[in-house]
Amino acid sequence: MNSRKSPTLLILFIAILFSCNPGADKSLDQLREDVEVIRDENGINHIFAQNEEDLFFMQGYLAARDRLFQFEIWRRQATGTLAEILGEREFERDRGVRLFKFRGDKETELRHYHPRGVKIVDSFVSGINAYITEANANPESLPIEFQMLGIKPEPWTWEVVISRHQGLLENVKDELEISRVVSLIGKEEAKKLYYFHPNEPILEIDSRISKDLLFRDILAPYEAFRTSVKFQPEDLKPEFQAKTEDAEIALAEWENELKTTLEADAFAQGSNNWVLSGKKTESGFPFMANDPHRLQAAPSLRYWVHLNAPGWNVVGGGEPVIPGVSIGHNDFGAWGLTIFSTDNEDMRVYDLHPDDPNRYWFNDEWKTMESIQDTIQIKNQEPRIVTHFFTVHGPVTFIDEELDKAVAVQCAWLEPGSAPYLASLKMDQSQSWEEFREACANNYIPAENMVWADRDGNIGWQATGIAPIRKGFSGLVPTMGDGSLEWEGYLPIEDRPHNYNPESGFIATANENLAKEDYPFPEALGFEWSDNYRGERIREVLSQDKKFTIAEMGALQNDYLSLPARELIPFLQDLSFENSRVDSLKETLSTWDFTLNPESVQAGVYVMWERELRKLALELAAPEEVREFMGAIQLTRVIDWVKDPVLIFDSEAEKQRNSWLSQSFEKAISALEQKLGPNPKNWQYGQEDYKHALIYHPLGRVVSEEWKSKLNAGPLPRGGYSFTPSANAYGDNNTSGASFRILVDTEDWEGTQGINNPGQSGDVASPFYKNLFPIWANDEYVGIPFEIESVRNMAHEIQVFRAGN
Repeated sequence: MNSRKSPTLLILFIAILFSCNPGADKSLDQLREDVEVIRDENGINHIFAQNEEDLFFMQGYLAARDRLFQFEIWRRQATGTLAEILGEREFERDRGVRLFKFRGDKETELRHYHPRGVKIVDSFVSGINAYITEANANPESLPIEFQMLGIKPEPWTWEVVISRHQGLLENVKDELEISRVVSLIGKEEAKKLYYFHPNEPILEIDSRISKDLLFRDILAPYEAFRTSVKFQPEDLKPEFQAKTEDAEIALAEWENELKTTLEADAFAQGSNNWVLSGKKTESGFPFMANDPHRLQAAPSLRYWVHLNAPGWNVVGGGEPVIPGVSIGHNDFGAWGLTIFSTDNEDMRVYDLHPDDPNRYWFNDEWKTMESIQDTIQIKNQEPRIVTHFFTVHGPVTFIDEELDKAVAVQCAWLEPGSAPYLASLKMDQSQSWEEFREACANNYIPAENMVWADRDGNIGWQATGIAPIRKGFSGLVPTMGDGSLEWEGYLPIEDRPHNYNPESGFIATANENLAKEDYPFPEALGFEWSDNYRGERIREVLSQDKKFTIAEMGALQNDYLSLPARELIPFLQDLSFENSRVDSLKETLSTWDFTLNPESVQAGVYVMWERELRKLALELAAPEEVREFMGAIQLTRVIDWVKDPVLIFDSEAEKQRNSWLSQSFEKAISALEQKLGPNPKNWQYGQEDYKHALIYHPLGRVVSEEWKSKLNAGPLPRGGYSFTPSANAYGDNNTSGASFRILVDTEDWEGTQGINNPGQSGDVASPFYKNLFPIWANDEYVGIPFEIESVRNMAHEIQVFRAGN
């Protein structure tokens, strides 16, 4: 079906609409014309509208209906109003959100994403608010979370849609941690610990930036607004609260999971996508596969939707709070995304005037900071007035009159056009690689690897994002804000890495560096990338001389083979252990196929050894005073040291390397005995006490036992880990990874498959709240219909929304 309907097809559409049994009609005054919504058997809404404004109105209305509590928490995060309901502990978050608020004008911002961006976003917001009004008129129908917290949803504005508060941003927090390490052990020793590439970073810290300053809390407002919202039992009405001790244990476990994710998984979290040309597929048409990896939650971060109206016919996933589809297909092609690591933040340090802390030195003169007064409402307290300060570079996070220094964060993402994923609107209407690449130029945040496959046989890759050009500094340590080291604009999109119809017949990205060695703009590339293991495994499979099926693409998305295991185990095999039990367990790995299957005992032994190997690597390589700022050593660096121990050991390098391997293996066996008991037969990898998926609702750790079972999903056994194509968190719980997956054969849109864990709805009372969780946990998919006849054949519910006047 062409996205621009012919009169014949439009007549057919209307005939079908009125000839079916549509279920209960509903009138909405805001609609210009009738809209049919078909909810399929998996919970996906397929919206058939007769004009663009109604289409996006209904997208907002239906998404809010499905995810109302998620929408309200998002709105409060975006507007800095969480302290209104959660009290003093959220004051700093609210202050940080408002400090880093986008303050540009509506027209410039929204027209960046689409020529009709203003109308589209206004329609979307109008739909959200229509449902909120409806829900508040019948408060007993509000999802249970509103009753638990004693709150009601409040209206949205366009500013909420374009909020940057949950964007995937880079990398001012890393900048501070790296600078602390450099200040303690020096730049050359620091470089040995990090996996910086493809270029050599400048880590010289200006002498005017003192160590004393670096170890103060100079990013507090930034860090506050970037943290996860954590509810406490006292936030709930008493009848819904967990026992205090149970909640404390659950919240402590969450803190540990987050710490593991942020440290061990800092560069392992990400996404996979690939496109294959028709010469490598059984159908003879290009394939597209994508599985973005983010934190797992109930409800899911992603949300499937099908948008059909004149000029629009697109199905796929995005974030429910954003109009359009960011990953999916239309009538002409399919596309997907992964993060392309781009440093779009810098920390700036200023000398302050000794007599006036609001004046700073820039370009050989004293300038006065801009200031904005704001009022923050706090539950059970008087409103609090705060003042936000700004320099020429951006929001000020710290003023120290004792040191006569101030700190600000320069954010490319505060430029107009930097709202996450909104640029997908133009991608949704692309009919060719050229149009798609042009649409990619509007995508600033997050910086992404966008891949494309179309029915005409083309495949392409375009790195997107707003990339500051730095000359003479790396952006990995703070710089003085005196005007001596400034960004020299942003790299044009046509100069970002890209590829089109390569000889290999495929393109695959997995957050690793893919720029060629002779890439002419190295100053616009970052230095921090994911390890290559996921991408290399994907390329290893796709390089086979064969014709692939869509089923094989699904198998690759769920591939559990660990390339690190394949590299490390041969070094273990050369060792012998005095303890015969330990030696015997080592020998079991000699026949293992390196696959982290849930039922595999060898996988259980290997993963625990790799964890202990990395822990010991940090102790061996990093001086004690810097370990808290390092997190975990990146696995690529660890394996480099195993292969070439002179990189880490000054003398008797091989002997010390072998001692490191032996000690860590012995520690792993002891850890498994303590964790799972003395019998190795019980050490299978995928189980509740080892690798599993327990997906939490935001309130799921602080509610009573009765509600925990309703709000949370799991546990179920899992396989894989951070460095397999089927990526998930490095710790025991599958707290991150692919909640959303899509597979597309451009020959047949009806063959599209996908999943969304744990379900489409955020309402625990809905049959679509966690219906997809067991399917996802079993690495399976559901069908995603596209043509209206196919959609109707899979219908769970059909509803016609009538124009009110």
